[in-house]
Amino acid sequence: MDPIISEKYHTAGTIAAYARDEGAKRIKPDVSLLEVVSFVESCITEKGASLAFPVNIAINDLAAHFTPKDTDDQVFQSGDVVKLDVGAHIDGYIADTAVTIEIESNRYESLLKASEEALEKAILLMKPGVSLSTIGGTVQDIIQRYGFKPIENLTGHSLNRYTLHAGLSIPSVASMGLRGRPKVGDVIAVEPFATTGSGRVISGNGSNIYLINSGLHLRHIRDQRTKQYLSRLKKLFQTLPFSYRWCLPHLTNADSVLQRMSHLGLIHHYPQLLEQNHGLVSQKEHTIIITNEGCEVTTYGTNEG
Repeated sequence: MDPIISEKYHTAGTIAAYARDEGAKRIKPDVSLLEVVSFVESCITEKGASLAFPVNIAINDLAAHFTPKDTDDQVFQSGDVVKLDVGAHIDGYIADTAVTIEIESNRYESLLKASEEALEKAILLMKPGVSLSTIGGTVQDIIQRYGFKPIENLTGHSLNRYTLHAGLSIPSVASMGLRGRPKVGDVIAVEPFATTGSGRVISGNGSNIYLINSGLHLRHIRDQRTKQYLSRLKKLFQTLPFSYRWCLPHLTNADSVLQRMSHLGLIHHYPQLLEQNHGLVSQKEHTIIITNEGCEVTTYGTNEG
């Protein structure tokens, strides 16, 4: 990998890890989700990076894909199992990282340890040419040893410049159908999910997170106002996910505009991903770069690595 590009990945990782860890400290009873999300997003931009996606907060049986609106008054409660998922980029080179916090309780300490140990072992195995099914099988074995189930239809993913989900999928179960193998220079987000439930997620309500449909061209849109809105969103967010909150300074009647654009297929509205049997979910995630010797982790915090 070009040293300048590598430096950008590592800088993004350092900033994302710092924002993740500082944000985690603020997850306490009666603190609002919006307060934590706003803090973490500001932390990333103040450190000189850009936001790779809206900060996600997923509580208890919600596994992924939720960020609060500007009017959301939901607060954390004692006993909540909270996933904090953070992304930063430098010039399009992305770091993606997550941690799970159990608020004022250790009732589900082993659930959190299951995803954490699974991630550690997956990182140790990551090298050029490794079978992704082997990675998934290792993650599965560790999580099951703790007495839980891996979520089989949530995977890690490779990252490209300005692309959050690139070609490779990193499973949390043995999966012989995965043919791709990582090569030197690949950048990968590894994120085992463990659950007390059945091990699958289903789609729920909207997440307030959107993505522009990359397959559409402005010339195919007849309505001029819609074309102007889409052009504005493309300029602002390019090929990365964005939130309802981020649109407020740029769109009049943002709710109705985003609903219409989603209905027309111009943008994708991510659904919330819920554990199908309402099991609690933990997640731990780091971004790595595949090297000749194995891999480098870009998102270790000060107490990791």
